[in-house]
Amino acid sequence: MPKVAFLFPGQGSQRPGMGKSLAEAFPAARAVFQEADQALGFHLSRLCFEGPEETLKLTENTQPAILTVSIAAFRVLQQHGLEPDYVAGHSLGEYSALVAAGSLSFADAVQLVRKRGRYMQEAVPPGVGAMAALIRLPDGKLEMLLAQAARLEVVTAANFNAPDQVVIAGHATAVQRAMELARAAGAKRTVLLPVSAPFHCPLMKPAQQRLAVDLNNTTFQELRCALVNNWQAKEIRSAAEARQGLIEQVVRPVRWTQSVRYLISRGVERFVEVGPGAVLCGLLRSIDPEQTCLRFGEADDLEVVRAALA
Repeated sequence: MPKVAFLFPGQGSQRPGMGKSLAEAFPAARAVFQEADQALGFHLSRLCFEGPEETLKLTENTQPAILTVSIAAFRVLQQHGLEPDYVAGHSLGEYSALVAAGSLSFADAVQLVRKRGRYMQEAVPPGVGAMAALIRLPDGKLEMLLAQAARLEVVTAANFNAPDQVVIAGHATAVQRAMELARAAGAKRTVLLPVSAPFHCPLMKPAQQRLAVDLNNTTFQELRCALVNNWQAKEIRSAAEARQGLIEQVVRPVRWTQSVRYLISRGVERFVEVGPGAVLCGLLRSIDPEQTCLRFGEADDLEVVRAALA
């Protein structure tokens, strides 16, 4: 039978109103929002359903909000007998994937990502770091232009999102130099991203050190299904590998293209983006247009997903 992978989105997929239809339609989803509110000690559910957008966009709010919507959606699929053969999550989404795989409790995960967001925000002073997307940079140019742009500062690859899209991160001035060099090298477009910190680069080392303490004090279980992790694009099943992956991904690039290609090589023919938005479905189309990607983030999506996976 064709295998199924559930993909869980990361930061950037948030919007006011997310998860509201799930909570209104399904008690299982509503229970997840209630658990998040209790674990965090404030009404995260209200922030997801109503905003305001500026508050939702704060990294320490965005991360638990996306995780909560994703797990609310997952619980609905699970309740309807839909389980994955594989899971994977983009950056923050790896926490959602580990909850879905039974390695990490939801209450632990939502508290961890709240701290993760705060640690990342505090690791680099505002304005010092930046991220940018390089679109259709010719092959073989990335490593050389990053080396030229650095000039004793940090600028590295942060996300290998698709064959035609690489995100870079580091000191703002070095990122700007890299964008100029990328355009000169033939990139179709460069886009400075509206983010509050330079994620997945060595500047996140202080955040990694703080988060490692919390992760080492958190219980992880063996995984019920295989997860393809971010930093290695490798299939894992053990609790130790799950914990180490979350530590490593803070300062290392997200190898999303490689992860998706690995899943395809393992016989996955149906992908479901579980959570808000459709960013990962879009990336999948760029990686392999032949693949089918479904979305499940709204109540109305359920029958389409059930029919496709039946």
